[in-house]
Amino acid sequence: MIHVYTGNGKGKTTAALGLALRSLGRGRRVALLQFLKLRETGEVRGLAEFKNCTIQQFGRENFITEETADELDRQLAEEGCSRAEEILRDKAADLVILDEINVVLHLKLIELERVIDLIAACPPEIELVLTGRDCPQEIISLADYVSEIKEIKHPYRKGIIAREGIEF
Repeated sequence: MIHVYTGNGKGKTTAALGLALRSLGRGRRVALLQFLKLRETGEVRGLAEFKNCTIQQFGRENFITEETADELDRQLAEEGCSRAEEILRDKAADLVILDEINVVLHLKLIELERVIDLIAACPPEIELVLTGRDCPQEIISLADYVSEIKEIKHPYRKGIIAREGIEF
């Protein structure tokens, strides 16, 4: 089935990784593809301990915006999509997480049709998870599970920076 975690609140990646932990606990194979990210976070360190979990990152260390995204970001997004297509084609995982793919789409780093085709090509025995704010309605319509995570309050608004082990 197809899962979407979207919205402006904290916890989209965390929700997807909770599902990964549940799957790994049942002996399933998990592939985590992180778009727009390139850093060793707590979740990457933790999941790396599981032999049935593969993690690949397709991004840079710094955050990008619509104004700062460039050809390298497009190339990295394309590489990530190609890797996802390969994993689905080869049935190399039981759960595939495309972390921040919705943001990649919002930034127009890849075409929406490519992700729609990827969803259509997902074998029925594989769970596919797409995370990130600004999920396109076309993907929401295709999904079986959709959760919108809404920010009510966040310490960042008071100037508190991200904390190791909590936000990364």
